[in-house]
Amino acid sequence: MARGSPGTPTAWHHERRTGREEMSDVYDLHIDTDVTVQLCDCSREDAQAVFGVLDRFYQLEDTATPSPQTATGPTPTVWTATFDTAGGEHQEVHPTALTGLVGATLSGGYHAVDEVQKVLASGFEIQSQQAVSGDQETEARLLLASR
Repeated sequence: MARGSPGTPTAWHHERRTGREEMSDVYDLHIDTDVTVQLCDCSREDAQAVFGVLDRFYQLEDTATPSPQTATGPTPTVWTATFDTAGGEHQEVHPTALTGLVGATLSGGYHAVDEVQKVLASGFEIQSQQAVSGDQETEARLLLASR
């Protein structure tokens, strides 16, 4: 695409300054502060412990609690919450006990996911770590244990 053509950053910024298109400053700076945290292979108590650490540090945006299942066999349970890394009380993080290992998947913007990983590393031992990177978002897979 030629410089200054529609769809390029130069053209977009020009359109924004002339008032033809309204976008928020957050979008303009490509800052994504929300991180979705999915926990699996853990008890309700362990999920609450992990989310409790993050909730004391960041602002909880959304949470989903699994509903009772009618299946006859074992079914996987995934606990999900979204945290805004720009908000919250940012309280000190202390080591937190878990009854077992907790699989955690973090997804969101690069900086925001990195910040959540640092907070989790303050409260838990991270036994393994993998990352899958995209264009503007990343996904980190962690295995959390008690310190």
